[in-house]
Amino acid sequence: MRLLFVKLKHIGDALLLTPTLAAVRTAHPSAEIHVVVRRGTEGILAGCAAIDRVHTSMPPETSRRGEWNWLGELGLARDLRRVGFDWAFELGDGDRGRALCWLSGATNRCANVAWRPLNWWWRTKFTHLSTFDWTHGRHQVEKDFHTVHDVLPLAGGIPPLQFDRARAASCELRARLVSYAVLHPGTRWIRKRWPAEKWLGLCRHLLTRVDQLVISAGPDPEEINQAAKIAAPFESRVFVTGGQLTWAQLAGLLFDARLFVGVDTAAMHLAAACQCPTVAIWGPSSVEQWSPWQVRHRLVESPDDAGAGPERKFAKHVDEPAVARACDELLGGSP
Repeated sequence: MRLLFVKLKHIGDALLLTPTLAAVRTAHPSAEIHVVVRRGTEGILAGCAAIDRVHTSMPPETSRRGEWNWLGELGLARDLRRVGFDWAFELGDGDRGRALCWLSGATNRCANVAWRPLNWWWRTKFTHLSTFDWTHGRHQVEKDFHTVHDVLPLAGGIPPLQFDRARAASCELRARLVSYAVLHPGTRWIRKRWPAEKWLGLCRHLLTRVDQLVISAGPDPEEINQAAKIAAPFESRVFVTGGQLTWAQLAGLLFDARLFVGVDTAAMHLAAACQCPTVAIWGPSSVEQWSPWQVRHRLVESPDDAGAGPERKFAKHVDEPAVARACDELLGGSP
């Protein structure tokens, strides 16, 4: 049986698909599992042993209107069609993903219609429609799992996020670390950012609990500069990744770290996949849909007196002492 899963969303969303893929592999061990994700997100799937092949589709923000690489997308659809899929699942709730499922020529094609009902034209392109309602208090992992489970039964509960430790990679920095925590302050979403002065205060506190800190950053220059500024006052006890690590190398650090602290990003979900105790500094995202999945964690939100209006739930309002207390709870013992 050949199965196709299409999810053209962000990096963290790709990782949130992995519990469903693991469950499919358990229920159908001889199946051939293909995944389509947006180009640039595929690296975080390197630790998922359930996948046989990853295909990539162009991320939309890299193309201006009128400059879309339609030939590339049609080439991808042609390659998918040649496989001869028995099932195709669209899990990103987008028209591009739906088109790829349809053009794949899969015998059975499934999409979820709980959030936005499909119009007549799209309904004719799918043989099965899942009505699992994930819009009220259900995690995105549950949404993917039950969309598949509705038409292709999966046994047992939903697994954790998947990153096989054997697939993690080493890096030069690891040899210099003993007892350490990993911090990931960077995000492109302004409403999810936590002020630099609060990160500095948290670093001072954590250095009373662990020997060293690693400040992780993605390849974006702004993230790299932010990490360097946070690390600068602490000399030899705080290290930066400089945006140089692959997801597999960051996983290698997270598997051995005593703690992860970060905002709502793909790195937070990777920490959960590595079963690294996680403190999440939370902004306006839905706790029910995006919180760390199946890992020891503390989620710290804005206090009730943060104010009014849409900025009330911005991460910048989260109290530094509350984050420090959450870290102490997961580290155990007293400062």
